[in-house]
Amino acid sequence: MTTPTSSAAPSSTTATAPSSSAGPTAAAPTAAAPTEAASTNAAGPRRHLVLVDTPVGPLTLVAEGDALVGVWMVDQRHHPGDASHGPAADPGDPVLALAAEQLRQYFAGERTTFDLPLAPRGTEFQRRVWHALREIPYGETTSYGELAQRLGSPGASRAVGLANGRNPIGIVIPCHRVVGSAGSLTGYGGGIERKRLLLDLESRVAGHHLF
Repeated sequence: MTTPTSSAAPSSTTATAPSSSAGPTAAAPTAAAPTEAASTNAAGPRRHLVLVDTPVGPLTLVAEGDALVGVWMVDQRHHPGDASHGPAADPGDPVLALAAEQLRQYFAGERTTFDLPLAPRGTEFQRRVWHALREIPYGETTSYGELAQRLGSPGASRAVGLANGRNPIGIVIPCHRVVGSAGSLTGYGGGIERKRLLLDLESRVAGHHLF
């Protein structure tokens, strides 16, 4: 098992081509390290693609310009509404096709980190939290309090939790890896069952049990 590395900062990154899609007998999950570039453009037209068959139900992937700006589950809290997704994208849209391929690899246990151009929209504090989320290793969890300490704001666990819940790029920015102080599965916008499913998937691939 390749030890996962954190993905790029949530401001702007340049995507590289996804690793070749391995079949069920792949020897090890893909764990490509992303690179940064300041040229990512999230000011272009917004459009979406629906990834239908996933273990957590349909996922709506939203791109703006040459960056991914949203991954939304059905009935997710703080969903901005379907109108915000823009029109349906061409199936060959490079940003969305790359995101869909890497998510399929993730759910198949063939990918432990994402290498995608991201541009989540939020306040400065929210973006700091979302960046910190991407530094939580695959197959591991941290608490809201521990995350607040990493950010240099040990008394801000509640604010961290609120920012965590507003994460617009679920799974790719792994807010599901944050748990309660006693390890309880609390506070996931997609629902506790989906959170448990994602953590169970990662623990199986990583070769240990979280719960």
